[in-house]
Amino acid sequence: MRVEVDTGMCIGAGMCALTAPEVFGQDDVEGVVVLADERPPPHLHAAVRDAVDRCPAAVIRVHERG
Repeated sequence: MRVEVDTGMCIGAGMCALTAPEVFGQDDVEGVVVLADERPPPHLHAAVRDAVDRCPAAVIRVHERG
């Protein structure tokens, strides 16, 4: 799994950081998503997919192969 985020379109809701804090954080100044782990380990994949579903701005993309 490879994760991408579009920080330019992020609205700073923070659902990703709450759902998968090992993979996502938030910028202290702007509040937008910060990707902490572009290639999370398998035990975090379900949480990453959940974060994708919960993102109100739909700025997280997951590439299952890659």
